[in-house]
Amino acid sequence: MLGILMLIVGLFALIKGGNWLVEGSVSIAKHLHVPEMVIGLTLVAFGTSTPELLVNIFAALGGKGDIALGNVLGSNIANIALILGFSLLFRDLLIRKTTTAFEIPLVILSAFLLLVLAGDKWLDGQGIVELSRSEGIVLLLFFVIFLIYNGFLAVQEGFEEKEEIKTYGLPLGILLFLGGLALLIFGGKFTVDGAVNTARLLGVPERIIALTVVAVGTSLPEMATSIIAAKKGSSDIAVGNVLGSNIFNVFFILGVSALLRPLEISSGIQRDFVVNLLVSLLCWGLVLFGRGKISKKSGVVFLGFYVFYLIQMVVFS
Repeated sequence: MLGILMLIVGLFALIKGGNWLVEGSVSIAKHLHVPEMVIGLTLVAFGTSTPELLVNIFAALGGKGDIALGNVLGSNIANIALILGFSLLFRDLLIRKTTTAFEIPLVILSAFLLLVLAGDKWLDGQGIVELSRSEGIVLLLFFVIFLIYNGFLAVQEGFEEKEEIKTYGLPLGILLFLGGLALLIFGGKFTVDGAVNTARLLGVPERIIALTVVAVGTSLPEMATSIIAAKKGSSDIAVGNVLGSNIFNVFFILGVSALLRPLEISSGIQRDFVVNLLVSLLCWGLVLFGRGKISKKSGVVFLGFYVFYLIQMVVFS
C-alpha cells in the first residue's frame, strides 16, 4: 500500500510542481521583459511537459526502461484516444490545413520512427533491444526541426497565448519557480518508485502501471487544457495541445532519456509501439474523412479504441 500512496503523492507533486514552475518562470520572464512569443514557445511549452520529463529522467537513470517508454507511449495513446476523444464529446472541432498537412503527419512520423528504432530484434536480428544514445540524438535532431517549424509558424501567423498563465511579482515568481522545481524532482522520484512498488504489489508488469496510471496522471494538465478549450470552441488549442504533446514526448523526452542512458525495450512493450502508430493513423484518417473537421462520432471512435486497448492490455499482459 505504501507503493500506491507514493504513486498518488508523486503524481500530485508532479502536477502541482509543473504549474508552479510555469507560473514562476513566466512571472520572472515578464519581469525581465522577455517577449510573449519567446515565453509561449519555450517556458510554457517546456514547462507543461516537465512531469513526463522528470518521470523519464528518474526512470532512465534507474534503468527502468519499461517505465520511461511506457510513460511516453501511454501518454501519446491517451492524448489522442482518451483526451481528444473525450474533448470531442463536447463539440465538433475544426482542423487547420497546416495541422492536416504537417502536424498530424509529424505525429505519425514520430510514431513510425520510434517503431523502427525499437525494431533491433526483427530488423537487425540483435539480441539486445534498446533505444540507444545515438538513437536519442536522432530524436533530438527531429525535435530541433519541430522547434524551427513552430518558430516560423509563430512569426507568420502571430503568437497567441494558449492559456492564461497567472503572473506574480519577481520575489514570489522566484519562490514559485524553485518550489515547482523541488516538487517536480520529489514527484518524479516518488512516481517512479511508487510505480515499481505498485507493480510488485499487484503482480503486474511495470509497463502496465506506466502505460496507464503514470501516463494518464502525467497527462492531466493536457487533459484539462484540451477539454476547457473544446468547451470554448477553441479548436486550435484543443487539437494542437494533444498533437504538440505527442511530438514533444517522442522527440524531446525520449531523446533526452535515451541520451542519459540507453533504454532497454522488453518484448511486452513492443506491441505498444504499434498501437501508438495505429492511433496516430486513426487520427489522420478521421480528419481526412471529415474533410477538415472531426465530429462527436469520431470522439466515440477514439474512446472505443482506448477501451479496446485497455482490454487487450489486460488480456495479453
